[in-house]
Amino acid sequence: MPTKWCRVFPGLPDEVSNARHFVSSLLAERGPVEDAILVVSELATNALLHTRSGAVGGYFLVVVRLGDDLVRIQVVDQGGDHVPHLCPVTSHEEGGRGLRLIEALAKNWGYTIFPDGRSVWADLVRARA
Repeated sequence: MPTKWCRVFPGLPDEVSNARHFVSSLLAERGPVEDAILVVSELATNALLHTRSGAVGGYFLVVVRLGDDLVRIQVVDQGGDHVPHLCPVTSHEEGGRGLRLIEALAKNWGYTIFPDGRSVWADLVRARA
């Protein structure tokens, strides 16, 4: 049976580092810590930049599910005008690489839209001992 942890963070840029620390402390010696930190950093940053989570009074939720073979990193935000998507990346663009990076690291990723928000998640493979 998977183990699940979750924590709500205020929608402030400084909280992204707190989300990284939360994931790191949970996965120490249990999973792919460095990849999970990178994934939560990208997802939380996207929540702040592209959804109402980054507005005054906003928040985002980080959920970590630890299964036998996978770790799911999930960020639930307050929704926005666009659905998460892979951006075409050119050498002239500053952003747009976060989900491409997640796609490269994760076994799978996706999102679910809710009436008042959405969930974006990535599954990372746990190394066998």
